[in-house]
Amino acid sequence: MSFVRRRLAVSALLASAALAATPALAQETPPAPAPQPDNQADNQGQNGDIIITALKRSDTLQNVPISVQALGTKKLDELNISNFQDYVASLPSVTFQALGGTPGTNVVYMRGVASGGDGNHSGSLPSVGVYLDEQPVTTIGGNLDVHIYDIARIESLSGPQGTLYGASSEAGTIRIITNKPDLSSTYGRIDLEGNKVSKGGWGGKAEGMINIPLSSNIAFRAVGYYERDAGFIDNVPGVRNFISPNVAGGPPAVASYPNDTIRPDGGISVSNAPFVKKDYNDTEIAGGRAALKVDLNSNWTVTPSFMYQDTRSHGSYGFDPQVGDLQVQHFFPEFRRDRFWQAGLTIEGKVGNWDVTYAAAYLDRKDLQSSDYTDYSEAYDNLYSSVGGLAYYFAYWNNNGNNIDPRQRVVGTDHFKKMSQEFRVASPSTDRFRIVAGAFYQRQSNFIHQDYQITGLATDLSVNGWPGTLWLTQQHRVDKDYAMFGEASYDIAPNLTFTAGGRAFIYDNTLIGFFGFGRNPGGGYTASPPNAAYSSKTGYIQCFTTDGERLRDALASGGSTTLLPPAVAGAPCTNLGVYAAGRGVIPVEASGQGFTYRFNLSWKPRQGLLMYGTVSRGFRPGGINRRGDVPPYQADFLTNYELGAKTTWWGGKFRFNAAVYRQDWDAFQFSFLGANSFTEIHNGPDARIWGAEFDSSLTVGGLSLTASGSYTDAKTRKNLCGYDDPTFTCTTPGADGQINYISAAAGTRLPITPRVKLNGTARYTVPLSDGVKGYVQGVVNYQSSASSDIRTKVFVLALNDPNDPATVANPASFINPAALLGRLKSYTTADFSVGAEFKNFNLEFFIENAFDVRGQLSRFQECGSCGQRPYIVPIRPQTIGARVGAKF
Repeated sequence: MSFVRRRLAVSALLASAALAATPALAQETPPAPAPQPDNQADNQGQNGDIIITALKRSDTLQNVPISVQALGTKKLDELNISNFQDYVASLPSVTFQALGGTPGTNVVYMRGVASGGDGNHSGSLPSVGVYLDEQPVTTIGGNLDVHIYDIARIESLSGPQGTLYGASSEAGTIRIITNKPDLSSTYGRIDLEGNKVSKGGWGGKAEGMINIPLSSNIAFRAVGYYERDAGFIDNVPGVRNFISPNVAGGPPAVASYPNDTIRPDGGISVSNAPFVKKDYNDTEIAGGRAALKVDLNSNWTVTPSFMYQDTRSHGSYGFDPQVGDLQVQHFFPEFRRDRFWQAGLTIEGKVGNWDVTYAAAYLDRKDLQSSDYTDYSEAYDNLYSSVGGLAYYFAYWNNNGNNIDPRQRVVGTDHFKKMSQEFRVASPSTDRFRIVAGAFYQRQSNFIHQDYQITGLATDLSVNGWPGTLWLTQQHRVDKDYAMFGEASYDIAPNLTFTAGGRAFIYDNTLIGFFGFGRNPGGGYTASPPNAAYSSKTGYIQCFTTDGERLRDALASGGSTTLLPPAVAGAPCTNLGVYAAGRGVIPVEASGQGFTYRFNLSWKPRQGLLMYGTVSRGFRPGGINRRGDVPPYQADFLTNYELGAKTTWWGGKFRFNAAVYRQDWDAFQFSFLGANSFTEIHNGPDARIWGAEFDSSLTVGGLSLTASGSYTDAKTRKNLCGYDDPTFTCTTPGADGQINYISAAAGTRLPITPRVKLNGTARYTVPLSDGVKGYVQGVVNYQSSASSDIRTKVFVLALNDPNDPATVANPASFINPAALLGRLKSYTTADFSVGAEFKNFNLEFFIENAFDVRGQLSRFQECGSCGQRPYIVPIRPQTIGARVGAKF
């Protein structure tokens, strides 16, 4: 019902926009010409060049001496961009890893700074910062997929932006700049779309905005939208078979789910019949934005803003090629709900002739997700087949001691909270010597809940207090950042400028809570089996007692087994933390401080030509591994050396910008699913990235052409080892004496990022009659292939001894994750549209992915040992549709 109410609220906003137009239409005296609803007058300079604020000052794109691409309102509308995946296609330096493909789970990368495996809720902070206006909205575990409508521009800043933008801008920054309230007049727009996906369902969207001056110094602007993305992946009928417990003389099996059957041999067969559905993966998005602009006087402006968005996705966005094209066989309900709201406040003014800006925001994001984890059970039943499968190796029993259906379902939630504040000053941009300086503070937290459920699991074998839960993660993470920054520019000559900047930072990250299996309470925690996984070292047994001991140590020493209350609500106890006398359990902490810099020399030998050189450094904070036997990971750093040029020709009709660079990525953070599919983060070797990028545009009469592209050559400089080795020779044993090995040899190409990515558009506009223009448009995107995983060799722990030389010497003890997961294949797509623009009305027909190419955005598997079923996240299949819009 709440979602229906929000749909009605969006409809009401669209209706109010239409009603608000009525008085204007009824006026006898024609009003003064209204500005374009997209504020194009405020966002463009001479010759139509876009005005950007990438360096915390307003300047034209061609005058800013860094590599930056900008998609203005007009281009966003022409390309029908409404979400993250849409605009990334037009930004060649940006790639992403679609973790399951569901909206809001993408991990963003720039210029090849990607090691893969990121995105876990306890993983590394992102290496690319995302901003909504002045406020950072970067979160762990996936980007905030802000709906794109009534947006002034999207700026993509390539390379380290750690001087002005901080910790999560190590490789670059993406800024989404909204259109601001306008004091000049009342105006608005409404846009509707309907579409049909080939091999899929029907979708569409309704969007609207309105701008209303409330007085001579106060204006209000609001946006509302609803979108339905049609599904195109089918969940088809399937069966999974699990080995009979009788093979190993174990207890008999029982059906624990309505569609389970017991085979004559005593094994279990399960069917997904209740969940079979066509067009399984649909998404609904509803939300809105509102902003108020208050001019206190001629120098000071206050702009409060608020945004809310609710995204509801169903099914899986990855298909199983072994089952069929755009098909899966999944056995549990799958869905994700992602809600967020953000309140922002920006105060801008002048003290003397200096600009002063204060920007603050509070973000609250909640997500709930249910995932099928049957592949884990299938993989481990096969791995342990020689000893009777899961039925023998694990105690998947009910309260009567019978074997049950071993399949798992994962139910998870995250609750992110983020508060940021920035204060900065800027001297006049016309001064020969000018500076931008300020201070920044950010606190972000995440309440993490991951519940791995097995239907009917015995209470004593479950996580204590959580019947039916095999594994529980219940943690609270806090990341704090403090910084002071500044940049100074000096005009050595009228056409030669030197800029130097720096950022001093402090970071402090903490993590506390519970993770792991339960402990059978029988016999004072000595009963067997200790839990369904037969684990005697992980989970409840490691919780802290009132004496400050771990429960496992207390049992061994005969000490008290009374546990301290949990530090995180909902947890059975606390095993991730540090005991402090008189304080109880406190969070594990990782902190550090440092300095990043940027030096830039720019030269304008003539009008329309800017050349520059940059040396810059960015960083990403270190953090904590939730496994006690894995040490914290350290900060990694990226040093960028760049030469670029921005050129404008023929009175602004032709523009060509290009940059070449080398980046050194030191001790990069590397996340992967380790033992028992447990996420670990380590510092890997150094990497070196060579690259080039360009973007261009040409306008000749009614013909507009744009082209952009990137080339990225990213490789490791030393070996990536199976276990940490400071020498990177992979000869140092692991923490428990494991024999080391080379997981990826020096010179291995970094994953995810294609070597080549290209984008081109052509649009021809022709007058049809007085005030009416017709147009045709074509868009082509290409990207080359890329690896899905950096590792080419990983030891399989199941039934193998990592300390035994003979076992480690046997090739059969290893797998090749990169080969099992498969490469992301190269692809080329084409989109076409034809339409007409009237004075206050527009109509368009379009076809996207016209040739129904099965482009691959990402590949993934459900667990570290689930190589038997790699999934492919595809681009949307061929889609045809129509759009209609009106302005008033």
